[in-house]
Amino acid sequence: MTAGEFTVGELRVFVLESASELAALAASHAAQSIGAAVHERGVAHVMFASGNSQLGFLDALGSRGDVEWDRVVGFHMDEYVGMGAEHPASFVRYMRERIVDRLHPADFHFIDGRAADPQGEAARYAALLHDHALDLCCLGIGENGHLAFNDPPVADFDDPLDVKVVELDEACRRQQVGEGHFAAVAEVPTHAITATIPALLRTQQVLAIVPEARKANAVRRALEDPIAPACPASILRRTAHAALLLDHESSSALPVKP
Repeated sequence: MTAGEFTVGELRVFVLESASELAALAASHAAQSIGAAVHERGVAHVMFASGNSQLGFLDALGSRGDVEWDRVVGFHMDEYVGMGAEHPASFVRYMRERIVDRLHPADFHFIDGRAADPQGEAARYAALLHDHALDLCCLGIGENGHLAFNDPPVADFDDPLDVKVVELDEACRRQQVGEGHFAAVAEVPTHAITATIPALLRTQQVLAIVPEARKANAVRRALEDPIAPACPASILRRTAHAALLLDHESSSALPVKP
């Protein structure tokens, strides 16, 4: 699909020529959102996604000189049940290496995958989100259309919980292998703690940052399929404060716009 900007439902969609241009635009949007929150309240509460698709964006955001990281309080979306931060696939480790140790935010709240009571840990993290209303949520879209670890079987657009324990579906676990985090599906944990869809979207701005050809079918479904949990990302079309940023490859399954 050619580069440009259009709207699907209430969702703004930006198509860039390359992944690097996508990362730069996403970083610009994020920096503006963070700056506005800091100007208004002196602090910005930001939730970040993990995964290979976010690496370019995080590099671009971290390379900017206009983000007051000492005014940023960070959160992440999910963590595998039973996984400690020393594991290469840990999302806590991902956030420490790419944000905390590099950019030194004012604070960063982690989900403890090794908590003895995962349900209790979910409740603890939900309380943190309640006390720190999000200014910005930077998320991706999974190959099965998931947002965070809200896979189609467990996604709920009206979820009464803000954070919950979920069972990961087969497609999601295969994606983790494909990204190089595990050698085989059998090694991927079966459960995770995740922020729910209402918690992700209850923020001032949502940036869906989705490069790479492997996401093309999920992007097509998010923009063309019925708005339903069968493709959780389809709910973005009802989210006026969201923007979907694509590159040439991730937009390749969409019809060409005139």
